[in-house]
Amino acid sequence: MNNSIGRLVERRPSDRRRFLTILGSATVVGSVGGVLEPRLGYAITLTKAQRDELTPDEIIALMKQGNERFRKGGMPTPNFIAQQKATANDQHPVAVILSCIDSRAPAELIMDLGIEDIFNSRVAGNISNDDILGSMEFACKVAGAKVVLVMGHTSCGAIKGAIDGVKLGNLTGLLAKIRPAVEATAFNGDRSSKNLAFVDAVAARNVELTIKSIRGNSAVLRDLESTSALKIVGAMYNLQTATVDFLGSRSTG
Repeated sequence: MNNSIGRLVERRPSDRRRFLTILGSATVVGSVGGVLEPRLGYAITLTKAQRDELTPDEIIALMKQGNERFRKGGMPTPNFIAQQKATANDQHPVAVILSCIDSRAPAELIMDLGIEDIFNSRVAGNISNDDILGSMEFACKVAGAKVVLVMGHTSCGAIKGAIDGVKLGNLTGLLAKIRPAVEATAFNGDRSSKNLAFVDAVAARNVELTIKSIRGNSAVLRDLESTSALKIVGAMYNLQTATVDFLGSRSTG
């Protein structure tokens, strides 16, 4: 597997033995399009059984490791065709990510993830609504994802628009959903969109309020989290440093 999910078996000996027991060999060989390809000790993609053995905390650790590889330029060249073929008939994502549409913050790339690893919902300002909640409920309750990650980013245009009270067609209603984060952000200094420190503070607060909204408006996700089957967490991606900083999250035991 050419992404962070597979690297759990490389970095943790106990998990490596567990995965290799499942896979049946120290060197897994996958057949893609009739061509045998060595996988360096792990599969092209996770099976359902392998995904189900991962805990939410392990999945979050994988995301952090993947971001570290991305930040340091240590990602291998992914074989997307192999991943596509291996997942054509089924999928076993480990997480669902709600992130912004900003072209500079593609979740799969900045956390070194591959095809099938995550569900990714993207909307300006990474806000939640009924359709996104329904998608998350499918991802977690039906498809088995174990982490909901709400990821904002620095210098967010949607946050700036909400601060400025921008009015533009359907964007007006979207930005109105971010305004509570603007009002709820405690900040000493210039509270304008020209002050990037304030913009980033609002973006982080918006992540927190989105998580609160997800918990408050989805009994399905709330119940999964209460049994430790799911973890709902937030993060901020720094466009300058390429670092994903995970915010404080509720313990699931």
